[in-house]
Amino acid sequence: MTTANSNYSIRDEIRDYWSERAETFDQSVGHEIFSKAERQGWQRLIRKHLGEGDGRKALDLACGTAVISHLLHDLDFSVTGLDWSDAMLAQARAKAQKRGAVIRFIAGDAENTLEPPESYDVITNRHLVWTLVDPPAAFDEWFSLLKPGGKVLIVDGNMGKETWVKNLQKLWTRIVGKQVTGPVSPDMAERLQKIRERVYFSGEMPAQAVADLLEQTGFENIVIDRKLSDIHWAQARRMPLMRGLDRLVQERFAICASKPG
Repeated sequence: MTTANSNYSIRDEIRDYWSERAETFDQSVGHEIFSKAERQGWQRLIRKHLGEGDGRKALDLACGTAVISHLLHDLDFSVTGLDWSDAMLAQARAKAQKRGAVIRFIAGDAENTLEPPESYDVITNRHLVWTLVDPPAAFDEWFSLLKPGGKVLIVDGNMGKETWVKNLQKLWTRIVGKQVTGPVSPDMAERLQKIRERVYFSGEMPAQAVADLLEQTGFENIVIDRKLSDIHWAQARRMPLMRGLDRLVQERFAICASKPG
């Protein structure tokens, strides 16, 4: 990684970080889906806010290995998955080929997709907004891509907010002098933290702050949905105790908003 290059930006760092995570991305609970209960939870959430696909065009931004893309495909959306990481897209294409799913995958920046205006009925993304360098510009882009009456569904969380579980883990580390291990190596965790310090939501990202930006963009009928317990319970059951407990107490949410018709 050539961070000494003056043209190497925070966006490049984000792309390269997730490219290095691509090969093992689907091994982590919370990324890939490992149970029928979790899959049903995701399908319930999508149906609740977006309805059945009925062939409508969906753009899954920062699709990664295409977990959400496949959920949309299974609900009969015509899906395009966009990601800036070629490594992630390689995993996504291989998965789609293996499953026989017809999903279009393209390389692109979620803040500047280069897709035609008013070309999608719905836009989805999971754990993308907290990584954005310029959310207002990104939301303007998404607004322009939606057809009148189209919807965006954001699934994310206030990742910068310390939970009591995290604080307990830090106390344990001070007492025993041993770091609680996470899903990535300490080096990768440090890289991610340095990225977090430089994005727009470098601290906390409460749902209302995201909703306010969507409203300023022109979106309407904005709904903040915190009822994701079926998804999180299914994930927590497959995690180590402390990680699972933290998943249950984190401030995670979905936000659905509409472009005026």
